[in-house]
Amino acid sequence: MTLHWTHAATDGRARAGMLHTAHGQVPTPVFMPVGTAGTVKAMTADAVRSTGARMVLGNTYHLMLRPTAERVERLGGLHRFMDWHGPILTDSGGFQVMSLSGLRKMDEDGVTFQSHVDGSRHRLTPERSIEIQRLLGADVTMSFDECTPFPATHEVAAASMRLSMRWAARGREAFVERPGHGLFGIVQGSTYEELRAESAAALTAIGFEGYAIGGLAVGEGQEAMFATLDFTTPMLPETHPRYLMGVGKPADLLGAVRRGVDMFDCVIPTRSGRMGRAYTSRGQLNLRNAKYAEDMRPLDPDCTCPACRNHSRAYIHHLLKCDEMLGPMLLSWHNIHYYQALMSRMREAILAGRLEAEAALIETDWTKDGEA
Repeated sequence: MTLHWTHAATDGRARAGMLHTAHGQVPTPVFMPVGTAGTVKAMTADAVRSTGARMVLGNTYHLMLRPTAERVERLGGLHRFMDWHGPILTDSGGFQVMSLSGLRKMDEDGVTFQSHVDGSRHRLTPERSIEIQRLLGADVTMSFDECTPFPATHEVAAASMRLSMRWAARGREAFVERPGHGLFGIVQGSTYEELRAESAAALTAIGFEGYAIGGLAVGEGQEAMFATLDFTTPMLPETHPRYLMGVGKPADLLGAVRRGVDMFDCVIPTRSGRMGRAYTSRGQLNLRNAKYAEDMRPLDPDCTCPACRNHSRAYIHHLLKCDEMLGPMLLSWHNIHYYQALMSRMREAILAGRLEAEAALIETDWTKDGEA
């Protein structure tokens, strides 16, 4: 049986379910920590597991350059290579290639680009992206697409979306069916409702194991993102998982779950950790601020991660001021743990039919101690 999603409960437009993959089941809604180069930055695989994370993301572009997909396959696949025994989703490489600007050239067939590492030239097509993700051993493979920039005129967004739909059809043909593995199509169309509708219709006609919403969190702002989700998620099959790519901050996750999204990934938890920021049940903290120099409280009184159990805000502030690597490690660990706890809390509320009441409590608590 291919990868699939089963429904458990609905509360408003929010959904709880279970994603069934070759490497285990994943309760949804789910947040996937980003393991760009085969590692979630500043964390061991055991540390990631300890947060409650059940699924992670790997990056096609970075892994194809170093150490190469062929080498990863020879070494037993990405799961074995990075010591991750649960499901892995790999992005297609499209976003990274498109962000190379002057280092890439796109045509109908695909994209030729220069490596940001050594300047070597490479070619990515829908078929090659699918092949790379198969070599890596991804449970969830993503269609190769063009991430439409923001802002984009209707004409530009339409041309970009239609190219991605043609590439999606080619990727579907190239995908090799295996038990517990699946391919997701990616809805594009910027913030234009009729383009999103055209894209969703094209993808559902092709048929995928899941549907992602791409081209958001690229500068449009939260209000526009939520407005786009309001009309996009109802266009997608109720029987399949919905994945919002590259999102986001806790408030983004809460708002998107309310709008029917099941899956998320983002670099924000670990990137913020490296910058000295913590996301907590009482809001966001900047541990570099001098006011924490003698603050003996934990980062979050409601958190059970090692950073909160064993250390004070004052200690983490000290580590950051001394440029000790343990500071970003502890904050990254905490942030991933907090994201997993938040997703679990939302799932339990959906199952109990009380998400709106729980969301109100979460939003009220965010104002108590944070700086956001």
